[in-house]
Amino acid sequence: MAGLSVRPARILIAALSGVLAVLVGTGVWIAAQAREEQGRAGDWRAALVAAGAHAKNLMSLDYRTVDADMRRILDTSTGPARAEYVANGDKLKSTTVGNKVVQHGVLRATGLVSMTDAVARVLVVGDVEIRWDGSKSPPQERYYRWQMDLAKAGGRWLVSKVVQVP
Repeated sequence: MAGLSVRPARILIAALSGVLAVLVGTGVWIAAQAREEQGRAGDWRAALVAAGAHAKNLMSLDYRTVDADMRRILDTSTGPARAEYVANGDKLKSTTVGNKVVQHGVLRATGLVSMTDAVARVLVVGDVEIRWDGSKSPPQERYYRWQMDLAKAGGRWLVSKVVQVP
């Protein structure tokens, strides 16, 4: 009889061990999914912040700080967008300084259109007030709407393409 009572106990222990293994495996899988989701949400927020910062840099130029302003634009861009800013940088600087332009931008909204692990598309809305030091002309307001493509490079989201949208 002693042999009969040991066998069901072994079966029960084996069954409980199997259930425990399934529960631990499920817990590990759920934790991995949660970490992945947190990573996606972090990337989502980072892409929105990067696009917003780039837009703010584009909208905020001052003839007295134009070199630093241009550096900020270049620091938040990559690829074709950066190449375009480099190519047009001298003209932008001379126009800004020559006309004593002071523009102050306000970011109104950003919205994620799409995202993969390394590419995001963001819509950005901003308003700018432009004035010219020494001019009697009243300040002008301009409203910008952009579609920005971003690329993840070195762990950072950088703007690779900017298109104005109506």
